[in-house]
Formats: sequence, C-alpha cells, structure tokens
Amino acid sequence: MVARTVTIKARGKAISRAVDVAEIVRRRFVQEATVKDVKIDTEVLVGEGGVSTNVSSSVIYLVR
Repeated sequence: MVARTVTIKARGKAISRAVDVAEIVRRRFVQEATVKDVKIDTEVLVGEGGVSTNVSSSVIYLVR
C-alpha cells in the first residue's frame, strides 16, 4: 500500500524544519509530489500557573 497524501505537522520553532522536510521530499525523493495545501494557525497553550502562551502551528499537505 502506497500513501498518496502525506501530512507534515509542526509547532513553534519546528515549523522551519517541517518546511525543509517538505522541500527535501519534493526535490530529492518524490519529484512528482506537490504541495496541495498549507494551513497555519495559532494555538493558545496554558502552562503552569495559568499563564497562556500563543504558539504558531502549521500543517503541510503533500500529494503525489
């Protein structure tokens, strides 16, 4: 079974690494893969002591 869609998810500082992974997959491993969609969002995380923090997140969809 071969997947036709791959989803790459990342939050915070890992977003740049997720973009790098998507580009490496497209250029080196699966040349026919294309970026179907990119979604960005901000998540509110509540830490210890009730302090809330905004964290950016992204989802990259690759299709063959």
